[in-house]
Amino acid sequence: MISISLCMIVKNEEDSIDRCLKSVQDIIDEIMIVDTGSTDKTKEIALQYTDQIFDFEWMDDFAAARNYAFRLATKDYIFWMDADDVLKDEDRKKFIHLKGILDQSVDSVTMDYHLAFDEFGNVTSSVRRNRLVKRENNFQWIGAVHEYLEVWGNILNSDVAITHNRLHHDSDRNLKIYETRLLRGEEFSPRDLYYFANELVDHRMYEQAICYYEKFLATGKGWVEDNISSCGKLADCYHELGNRERELESSLRSFQYSSPRAEFCCRIGYHFLNHGDIRTAIFWYKLATQRKQTGDNWGFINPVCSTWLPHLQLCVCYDRIGEYRLAYNHNEIARSYRPTDPRVTQNKRYLESVLGMDEGIKVDGGDLHE
Repeated sequence: MISISLCMIVKNEEDSIDRCLKSVQDIIDEIMIVDTGSTDKTKEIALQYTDQIFDFEWMDDFAAARNYAFRLATKDYIFWMDADDVLKDEDRKKFIHLKGILDQSVDSVTMDYHLAFDEFGNVTSSVRRNRLVKRENNFQWIGAVHEYLEVWGNILNSDVAITHNRLHHDSDRNLKIYETRLLRGEEFSPRDLYYFANELVDHRMYEQAICYYEKFLATGKGWVEDNISSCGKLADCYHELGNRERELESSLRSFQYSSPRAEFCCRIGYHFLNHGDIRTAIFWYKLATQRKQTGDNWGFINPVCSTWLPHLQLCVCYDRIGEYRLAYNHNEIARSYRPTDPRVTQNKRYLESVLGMDEGIKVDGGDLHE
């Protein structure tokens, strides 16, 4: 069986670090905590789990802090988490099994990172990350902000998932780092341009964000998943600015980089639905149902757009044109994913009432919920 070092960088995580460490304490072999300047009880809480706590002078560089943490590890493999991450019970079992069977020829193990959930607990946003890496390979983190772990070799895609449960967020931290670098006259890499634009979106600075997404795409050197994501972010920016035509253009622009993704099919379907072009909206929503997403995709995944959402919207579309049986069928598919969603249950009652009426009676579809 392999041995594992958990390496974490933390700062003022008293509200979350106990939950994180409790979820993994009995399945890893050592815990290395690197503190970058906590002024709360983070260290005190961490001491309940490990005496390996080290200070690191913060230098506006996440990769530097993570690389320092990795250098402290002594076990076969290094596992990394943030303080607001947890392993849920089912994933703990999967992790324990993985630890017992992992062939040491594996250089890196990837895991899904579950980032957001709906009110029913279903994952609405996830991404795959290298999480468990062979220590002797000396893999390095790269990037001052939104750092990534550069790995190579034999990579295993596991079924273990890390769950992100954010309790608080220093919303200005990353933006300030980027702005400071700009003031110093640094030339941003394509990756920097992309993530700086993301920070600008988070701060509702939409026009500036558009500028930096365009700069990023103009380099022609971006990772394809970031290119596709930029098109979606541009569509979001134009939506917020009320420019519906540019919003549509940005969605269509994503097809330069890949075949149509479910997210963009839903975006385009929504555009045509709002413009009263129901037949065209139906085309795009039906296409979304055919664009299945898998966990092997390294980009961000939103399962909503290929599961219940397009079916709920198809229910609305078919109701608008009087195809009540098709509307009902698609609502039933949506109900298979979200059986207690009030919109779905209300649609079911409404459509059952409509379908029970005498043929030929005109029914107003205005009671349908989307």
